[in-house]
Amino acid sequence: MCHPRQAEDTKTFTVKGIGTEKEKAMTMRSHIARSQKTSIQAPLSTVPLSQSALAQAAVRDRPNARVLIIGAGINGIATFRDLALQGVDVTIVDRGDYVSGASAASSHMIHGGVRYLENGEFRLVQESVEERNSLIKIAPHYVKPLKTTVPIFSTFSGIVAAPLRFLTHRQGVHTERGALLIKVGLMLYDSFSRDGGTVPRHEFRGRKESLRQLPELNDHLKYTATYFDASMHDPERLALDVLRDGLDAGPHARSANYIEAVGMDAEGVHLRNTVTGETFAFAADVVVNTSGPWTDVTNDALGQRSSFMGGTKGSHIVLDHPGLLAATGGREIFFEHEDGRIVLIYPLDGRVLVGTTDLEHDMSQPIRCTEEEVDYFFELVAYVFPRVAVDRSHIVFRFAGVRPLPNHDDEQPGFVSRDYRIESRPIGARPGFILSLVGGKWTTFRALAEHLSNDVLALLGAQRRVSTVGLAIGGGRNFPTTDAEHQVWVVAHGEEVGQKRAGQLLARYGTRASDVIEFLGEEPDAPLSNNAAYTRREIELLAQTEFVVHLSDVVLRRTSIAFKGGMTMALLGELADVLAPILGWSASDRASEVDSIVATLRDDHSVVLPKAQPVIRKGPIAPTPSLSAA
Repeated sequence: MCHPRQAEDTKTFTVKGIGTEKEKAMTMRSHIARSQKTSIQAPLSTVPLSQSALAQAAVRDRPNARVLIIGAGINGIATFRDLALQGVDVTIVDRGDYVSGASAASSHMIHGGVRYLENGEFRLVQESVEERNSLIKIAPHYVKPLKTTVPIFSTFSGIVAAPLRFLTHRQGVHTERGALLIKVGLMLYDSFSRDGGTVPRHEFRGRKESLRQLPELNDHLKYTATYFDASMHDPERLALDVLRDGLDAGPHARSANYIEAVGMDAEGVHLRNTVTGETFAFAADVVVNTSGPWTDVTNDALGQRSSFMGGTKGSHIVLDHPGLLAATGGREIFFEHEDGRIVLIYPLDGRVLVGTTDLEHDMSQPIRCTEEEVDYFFELVAYVFPRVAVDRSHIVFRFAGVRPLPNHDDEQPGFVSRDYRIESRPIGARPGFILSLVGGKWTTFRALAEHLSNDVLALLGAQRRVSTVGLAIGGGRNFPTTDAEHQVWVVAHGEEVGQKRAGQLLARYGTRASDVIEFLGEEPDAPLSNNAAYTRREIELLAQTEFVVHLSDVVLRRTSIAFKGGMTMALLGELADVLAPILGWSASDRASEVDSIVATLRDDHSVVLPKAQPVIRKGPIAPTPSLSAA
């Protein structure tokens, strides 16, 4: 348990809003100086401490909590939020950045999983559909209804094969799903939408009407079926909103990125700061392992060897292709070939996302989209849209991740359960329990976190105070959901930055954009020379308030610049120049950060950046304040 004086000292560490950042930094810096005088050799005013460093110090200086969560993907963060709202003393850490593992490699969809019906996972489908409907309401800034169309090339195919797959979970010889089978499945799928009206029911169209609506489709089709799921256009930002909700619950909730679990003994879990190399013991009554596909790796490090996981790799490509974008008609196209291969094609913020594969993967190997997978995507896109030519020149970004699926031995990947379970064990080295999450997906993160939190509360002998059902997330609070409401918000907030910019920031941050606009107006600002969609002050704000440690955190997760194919060497240099004084980078640090993200983009995302001359902005450049100047 925390000593009363320690608890009092931590009260000023929680980020409550934009306006308190400088005061918080000064308070934490003073605390660190008092508690570790020998670690600071220069005057306080010249030592920049990033928000992440402050958060890491807060965990190190009070190395105990009732609950320690290891793994800050969406399910770990959602559990952190839930427990924080119950008043539980909880800390979450991750060896890398927030949402940088499996959660960063999703299909950007919130979906009920119509295909899971064939596997008999009715509970999961019902929960998924209900959570999809809920997220459209509680996170409307990032989760939007998505019209989905399935091209169908036969009427009765699959009627015999589908029941056999349902009963045996064996693929056998794949048979294409015909219109009758898909109709039955979608009727059942619609039945799970208990609060009808969140999304429309499905509809069928014949060949003539289908080709009238989507003329670039393969004209050998017989029907199309159209139903609704939901898209999630900025998953990393949604996760940061969930995290901020947890932190805003009070000083009992702490988080730190770039801290990994490396061992466990009677003193607690041994944590290592991956930036400084410092290691310390952290005591907790309950340890929650939400490391996704790395759950077994984390358990092994803690001396709790397990073999729970058996994830499969899913890859995606992002295309800058106006012709294919127009061909989709603004909808997702979901197609399963007669040989069982699947492709998703849908528009996302002016680009086209194509995915996904479902391949066994060795977690000791790099997780990357291969050339064979790209060929797979192109072959299926050509089948769905035979008159739309697509090649590698259209790819602006690739990404891959491993789904945190359970160990499935010889079961084929397509039949592995997408549901989740929670494994509980005594810690052994000291009193307490370790809970390991097996499975889980983006769509059900709130419900999963509620389930996992209830198990933790039971172990702690505590009661639930707050329900997260229907509780708005971050910038989804009071988000305008009609055109009229949107216009009112934009007009009301457009005086400082202009209505167009206010609308852009509302789409990017939800109603938290009001705080962003306030920050932007405090000092002179200007668009980035190499990407006018962002300004210098906006990047400064991300660095000061969103736990940025590396340049890659901004390039890959705090913004969607790289995802959309907008990254250049000149822009990387400009971003590094903005971040350097805030994060305390030396000239060599800055150069290393640029080199590191260039290598990451090349190796993990197949983005090779040509050297370019930076754009020279005319006029004065506003000074960049740092936290150390507070």
